[in-house]
Order: sequence, then structure tokens, then C-alpha cells
Amino acid sequence: MAFVAPTAEQLALYLDLPEINGDRADLLIAKAISLCETVVKPLPDGADAIVLSVAGRAYVNPQQVSYETIGPMSVQRPQGSGGLYLTKADKSALKSLAGRGGAFTVDPTPATADPSPTYPIDDDYGPPLEWEPGWGWV
Repeated sequence: MAFVAPTAEQLALYLDLPEINGDRADLLIAKAISLCETVVKPLPDGADAIVLSVAGRAYVNPQQVSYETIGPMSVQRPQGSGGLYLTKADKSALKSLAGRGGAFTVDPTPATADPSPTYPIDDDYGPPLEWEPGWGWV
């Protein structure tokens, strides 16, 4: 199944907002998709969660305000909690969804390799078959 871009209504539901500015939401979703495509192109199925996360961060805090006071109320947001950007976790999730970034092994053995020994087998190789008391195998 191919990636389907989220809608402004899905962004409103993700942010738990009763109303949303549709044009602004569509713009942020389009920009979030473009930003995600710098990591993985084409976007994999399931990348809509990352797109919504990126667009949601930018929608609720476009100016990257970290501390705000209005009258008796004040709010402090985590550093870097606004604007349009990808976190390290976002990039990792995109790569994981695309099937990249995992552990792998490389087998350098050619397909035509023969398991038999290539050296001459010496019958005299190894310990001799006579035991000499006090001296061991000689």
C-alpha cells in the first residue's frame, strides 16, 4: 500500500482541536511531507504518523516559543518544541518504516566456494602414534 498524505481534519484530530485553519494545516502537511522526503523517498506506508507529528509541532508552536506568560498564567515548553523540523527519532522512524537502518551481515564467501581442503593432506601431520613414557608422544 502506498503512502497517503494526512488531511487537515486528521491533523485537527491529532492535536485535539475543535477547529483548525485548513489552508495553514494543508501547507504545513505539504512542507512536512517534503521534509520527510529528504530522509526517505518515496515515503513508506505508515509515515503519516511522522508527518502529523512534524506538522503538529509547527501548527501549535510556529514561532518556537519556549516560555510564555499571559496575565496570571504562564507556560513553559520544552526547548525546540516548535517550528518545522525532524527530530532524530523522526528520522529513525522513517528509516525503520522504509526497512533501512537495521543490522545486517555480509558473507564474503563466493557462491562457487568448495568446502573441501585445498592444501595437500599430510598423513604424518599431527602427533605420532607412539607414546614414550616420560617423554610423551614422540
